[in-house]
Amino acid sequence: MHLTRYGGGVRLLRTPDDRFENLPGFDFPERYAEIDSPETGIVRIGYVEAGPADGPVVLLLHGEPSWSYLYRKMLPVLADAGLRAIAPDLVGFGRSDKPADVADHTYAAHVEWMRAFAFDALDLRDVTLVGQDWGGLIGLRLVAEHPERFAGVVPANTGLPTGDDGMPDVWWSFHDAVEKAQVLDIGRFVQSGCVTKLTDEERAAYDAPFPNEMYKAGPRAMPSLVPTTPDDPATEANRAARAALGKSSIPMLVAFSDSDPITAGMRPVLERLPGAEGREHPTITDAGHFLQEDGGPALASEIASFVRSR
Repeated sequence: MHLTRYGGGVRLLRTPDDRFENLPGFDFPERYAEIDSPETGIVRIGYVEAGPADGPVVLLLHGEPSWSYLYRKMLPVLADAGLRAIAPDLVGFGRSDKPADVADHTYAAHVEWMRAFAFDALDLRDVTLVGQDWGGLIGLRLVAEHPERFAGVVPANTGLPTGDDGMPDVWWSFHDAVEKAQVLDIGRFVQSGCVTKLTDEERAAYDAPFPNEMYKAGPRAMPSLVPTTPDDPATEANRAARAALGKSSIPMLVAFSDSDPITAGMRPVLERLPGAEGREHPTITDAGHFLQEDGGPALASEIASFVRSR
């Protein structure tokens, strides 16, 4: 276990490297970037990358409780299409540093961590965002707040909740299961959001970033950070982001799966945005919440066609 302390007394854990050895289908070289955060000081963010360094940038943001391993089936397709595909691990997930206390994780902090990674550390421009689950909750905020950095956006099984509308019962079941679990079984939760059956080795790969319960503050925190009431700390910023996207002409491709009861209700809201108008939006078939697992190559092909069309 690697334990360090940075600004504000926040404890940061770093998963030992040997946890990431010989993961099936994930032989991309690991990369790291450091950001300087007001909340935590210096934080190391892990990411993987595929495709030509001068290709159009596609930023792939994962959600709860996964990590960049989720994009392993999509990275080769995007790279073969000539795109520079970058998949970071959210802070608290994957190879990224992990604030050890649930209270260290806030919606605003996660937005800032990814902003600093994409713009301060990598200086990405003309980005096409792909965001699923929390990757969309974070990424859509970035698009709304920094439109000059983006050339397109692909929300996939995600949205921008404000707490003004209720969350579906299936989401509350997940929320309560995470809250009550003495041992958080990451691989099981990922499997529950897939149509296809993961192998034992793939489930172990989703568990790899979390050697024990000490490392799981990020996955434990995320459900409680989704705005579910109008007075949530993130509601005002999400309302502002919705308003900004409602005036934005940034092209948007809404690519949801056909079997995700958690986010299905968010799709019509996104399809009515100006950037999405006049476009045929694909449905990834035979796919659950984690459509990257169930239909990754199909989703990647849609993204590549979307980028080429511009």
